[in-house]
Amino acid sequence: MSFGNVHAVKNASFDLPKGRFLTILGPSGSGKTTLLRMIAGFDRPTSGEIFISSRPVSAVPPHQRAIGMVFQKLALFPHMTAAENVAFPLKMRRHDARSIPEKVERYLDLVRLGGYGNRRINELSGGQQQRVAIARALVFEPDLLLLDEPLAALDRKLREEMQLEFRRIQKELGVTTINVTHDQREALVVSDEVIVMNGGEIQQKARPVDAYRTPSNAFVANFIGVTNFIEGKVVDIASPNVTIEAEGERLVGIVSDDMLALGSACAGAIRAEQIRIAPKDGSLTGLSTVVEGKVEDCIFEGERVVYEIRLQTLGGAMMRVFDHDPEAHLQFGPGDDVRLGWNARDMHVFKK
Repeated sequence: MSFGNVHAVKNASFDLPKGRFLTILGPSGSGKTTLLRMIAGFDRPTSGEIFISSRPVSAVPPHQRAIGMVFQKLALFPHMTAAENVAFPLKMRRHDARSIPEKVERYLDLVRLGGYGNRRINELSGGQQQRVAIARALVFEPDLLLLDEPLAALDRKLREEMQLEFRRIQKELGVTTINVTHDQREALVVSDEVIVMNGGEIQQKARPVDAYRTPSNAFVANFIGVTNFIEGKVVDIASPNVTIEAEGERLVGIVSDDMLALGSACAGAIRAEQIRIAPKDGSLTGLSTVVEGKVEDCIFEGERVVYEIRLQTLGGAMMRVFDHDPEAHLQFGPGDDVRLGWNARDMHVFKK
């Protein structure tokens, strides 16, 4: 999809089996919403074709595609009740009027709004309005459900509850779903598969666990999760291991980029939760790399503590480390000397 000389989406080719839940994840301007709008029919591809159930649809207008949609701005009709909003797409598609009330009731029950059908939209909470929008998008049994950041306006607790609700409803109905978000947790929680986009291109398409644990490149490693990067150059490759030299230190990681070559500039990526932390005189036996550092800050987040630690080697690099130990929260404070360690398998090395 091109807008003048700007390629909003480039060579974005993928398939999605029926009944699967796919999330397209990426920063603002990555092309994810444009891709969704092309699938919905609001934007026609500059080149290429879109197939739904093996049928080319680029020339098919949006209202003739069997697609349900839920957007961040829900566009519910405020002068209608919840039940009337859900019934609207059935009336527009000229369903048998006698069957509509029963179907509306079934879908309100599905989204756990049984008994709320007579309430007007302004009498419902934000989460309840969200459920009405979901019921309205699903009531005519579309081939495909598209979600464009529908939870972005909700507070964190409600957003996390609704993520699980989306997952439950999708599994119960088996409707093929494509969700667009910049929320990493949402993508990992609700999806069978994720696509990570940047610069209009698909960087990786994988199961959530694979995108998280085996990112295809440094962008994916950096975008999903909290990741520390150590820059250096490749001095040895004995696949699957690779040794890099950074500020005079040699570190061992795993090859995560086919373009790695001896002498090439590289970056080792280590997730914050993979780094072990111990007092300066503590033991970190069995780890491939152990370095010393000083705590500069600690942030208590309830279920974990985030430490920011300045290393005494590696050019004074700053590392972010998660401590999930519930018995020893805030065991270190600013100014404390500590030791950090990690395994070779936890450092993914990419070409710069």
